[in-house]
Amino acid sequence: MNVEEIEAIVGGYHGDAFRILGPHRTRKKGGQNRWEVRAFLPQAESAAVVAGGDPCPMERQHDQGFFCASLSGEPGRYTIRAKLWGGREIQIDDPYRYGTQISDTDLYLHTEGTLHEAYRTLGAHLADSDGASGVRFAVWAPNALNVTVTGEFNDWDVRRHPMRRRNGGIWELFVPGLGVGAPYKYNVKSRFAGYQQLKADPYAFCCETPPKSASVVWDINRYQWGDAAWMEARGHADWLKSPVSIYEVHLESWMRGPMGQPLSYREMAVKLVEYARRMGYTHLEMLPVMEHPYSGSWGYQVIGYFAPTSRFGTPDDFKYLVDCCHRAGLGVIVDWVPAHFPKDAHGLAFFDGTALYEHADPRKGEHREWGTMVFNYGRNEVRVFLISNALFWLQEYHIDGLRVDAVASMLYLDYSRQPGEWLPNQFGGNENLEAIDFLRRFNELAHKVPGAFTAAEESTAFPGVSKPVYLNGLGFTMKWNMGWMHDMLDYFSKNPVYRKFEHNHITFSLLYAFSENFVLPISHDEVVHGKGSLVNKMPGDEWQQFANVRAFLAYMWTHPGKKLLFMGQEIGQREEWNHNAGVRWELLEFEPHRKLQTLMRELNRFYRDNPALYQVDFHYSGFEWVDFRDVEHSIIAFLRRAEDPRDFLLICCNFTPVPHTGYEFGVPEEGFYEEVLNTDSAVFGGSNMGNGGVVSSTPVPKHNREHSIAVTLPPLAVVVFRKR
Repeated sequence: MNVEEIEAIVGGYHGDAFRILGPHRTRKKGGQNRWEVRAFLPQAESAAVVAGGDPCPMERQHDQGFFCASLSGEPGRYTIRAKLWGGREIQIDDPYRYGTQISDTDLYLHTEGTLHEAYRTLGAHLADSDGASGVRFAVWAPNALNVTVTGEFNDWDVRRHPMRRRNGGIWELFVPGLGVGAPYKYNVKSRFAGYQQLKADPYAFCCETPPKSASVVWDINRYQWGDAAWMEARGHADWLKSPVSIYEVHLESWMRGPMGQPLSYREMAVKLVEYARRMGYTHLEMLPVMEHPYSGSWGYQVIGYFAPTSRFGTPDDFKYLVDCCHRAGLGVIVDWVPAHFPKDAHGLAFFDGTALYEHADPRKGEHREWGTMVFNYGRNEVRVFLISNALFWLQEYHIDGLRVDAVASMLYLDYSRQPGEWLPNQFGGNENLEAIDFLRRFNELAHKVPGAFTAAEESTAFPGVSKPVYLNGLGFTMKWNMGWMHDMLDYFSKNPVYRKFEHNHITFSLLYAFSENFVLPISHDEVVHGKGSLVNKMPGDEWQQFANVRAFLAYMWTHPGKKLLFMGQEIGQREEWNHNAGVRWELLEFEPHRKLQTLMRELNRFYRDNPALYQVDFHYSGFEWVDFRDVEHSIIAFLRRAEDPRDFLLICCNFTPVPHTGYEFGVPEEGFYEEVLNTDSAVFGGSNMGNGGVVSSTPVPKHNREHSIAVTLPPLAVVVFRKR
């Protein structure tokens, strides 16, 4: 130890503080071994080492508060008694008397890219060391000159708790006496260009409520789960052959309290869970719940990847919400955002004074359209961060499914970029080979969690998105069918007079419906930014608008594929979604909105009760056209079959406001056909045209079938028949 090193400690730029601070054996003249205890205590007027006997006074060796005590023997489990400038005395358990905290194996696996549960190693963890309880901090910053942990426990003095550098660029420190609820940040001082920045913990389990930005120590193991039955059943579930009806919600704007405030997680655990259960949905999908500084990003500008946002409560409160969903029979899907991250100074961007999590070249590392950075998927430590984050939500929060946002932006190097703004891959193509490899590995590991599934929001024709990795696919369980969504919304926005010219829009999807495992989404992106709400997309007067919505939803719920509907559309909200306000629940006072909600509840019940609508969603044997040629009248009819082909439904759709009587459809078998669903029922707000409950087949050939039924087709309606 010399003067320069003391200056480096008190100046906050020493790169190896453990070599200076804490207990050290020294050798005096004559070869006698003695010990020194050194401490940096800028808040102390005086200090003494307490090591079992009488306190040993420490000598101030720098006016900024560097103290040193000389002892005749090894100090053991000592403490430091410090008298502060205000006269108060405190007892300090010196962090620099503790040994290394992270195993060499974990350090190696992190560098290798195979530490797939890195959240158990990095971040802030309650720990015991050498008989003391406290918090173990660890952060990856390989290009840092020095990293310190700071918080209320050291008066946010960035000099007082420098960390120990380990192999692979990981910095660690055990701070005794700290517990749950302590806010903290890392002060990262780079080796380059004098860069210094307070950073939130990338692996933090909890964060302060924005606009505050500190990380918070939390114990994620203390919550007692009550969903064992659900988790056991989930492990045996086959989601591809199960009913999946997803209610997509933005937690901050689903419902507001009496003063306009968002509901807490525990309030949602009552109101949202009960509503979704009563409406018959199978899953709740939440827009990103990870901590984000800007509410206007809807959660897609993530800062705290391992922390549920504290806007609505604690991590335990969010676990309670998931727990209540499971106990009510609801699965939980969360949006996961590995495609990009924001540039906020306290976040991942330029973390250690270099492009650590992102690419240094903006042609690969920046989405200028979104103002965000792109992860460097080829870097082992970045892949570890993202994969361990995915497994964290599936394992620690019992999340059932991850919907991966903006997959197309990950797959293509030229996504939303002009010529000259992107770099081709090693073969000259525009595919991001590193991202493709990352997505495959992510899906392989995610599917090892019993019952977990993944869904891709992927808007291009990239092949094999929902095919297994061993078949050269990306490995997702399901993929959003964006083409079906755009075709259907375009078709239904047309005046029925002109729909005959767009007939292929409602039939084209069946040409590719079985090429992927599709989810049919009407998501938040379709009812915002001037696109209009679902009911306002529809032409005609109020009655026709609601009739169109009823026909649209019934066609969607009987079409092959799983289902997703964004909040507010089930009650016919006319306003676009506003993230600063709740759904217009007061509209349920009016009959058209209330009856549309009744239809949505009945569609979910009908869907869950009929295996023909979900057991064979992804193979042509579950679907059969009856008639798609009546272009002039915009009428189509088709069969849906269960795994037992004798279990089938006949779905008849009339997409004009002109009713038809005696309209004939061929049927597979003779017999009586019950009308089991009619969207024109007065119960749903329709004109109440129908078929009296049942029709009988006749031996009149039609549509290449030996028998047929003559039915009444109500205006702008879908009618479903089942053979008695």
